[in-house]
Amino acid sequence: MKSIQRFTLIAAVIFLASCAQRQVTRIDPSEQIDISGSWNATDSRLTAQEMTTQILGEKWMMNHITSKAKKPVVIVGLITNKSHEHIEAETFMNGLERAFIQTDKVGLVQSGKKREEMRAEKADQQSNASQSTMKKFGLEKGADYILQGSINSIVDAYKKKKTVTYQVNLELTNIETNEVVWIGDKKIAKYVKN
Repeated sequence: MKSIQRFTLIAAVIFLASCAQRQVTRIDPSEQIDISGSWNATDSRLTAQEMTTQILGEKWMMNHITSKAKKPVVIVGLITNKSHEHIEAETFMNGLERAFIQTDKVGLVQSGKKREEMRAEKADQQSNASQSTMKKFGLEKGADYILQGSINSIVDAYKKKKTVTYQVNLELTNIETNEVVWIGDKKIAKYVKN
């Protein structure tokens, strides 16, 4: 019985000692740190910014403004992760939306679950809000274009070396005509040596 107690005590001391070695330091979220070689916050942020700049600098934008005399309205649709690792595509999508808003060159409308939640709130207001504050159905701004795409990866590995190439493909489609007005991609290549 005493040997079990000693073993338990020794195991507890070793466990506590190993926990005490961890050190956490706060960093600037915009600082570029690449620990694992995997897709990270820096890749997501820089890709969203660069691709938004690409999209807004293309001729579809001027064509829309010329023909409609107003800035286009965009909805960020589904961006699928087809890479070899878990990538939270929603973070990348949020980066695209933020970049669109910051430029103020396009209008942006909600998509997916956020839009469903807003419509549910509007429905709730029909019976629970005062007539003067209730928001009406049928007044949403419709999107002119939808942005969709995928995040892909190619891995080449041998022994303790590997390269990982990420490619983000995006397409902007005119919702009314189903015409693809812009296609772009961004590649990020990483060399990892263990």
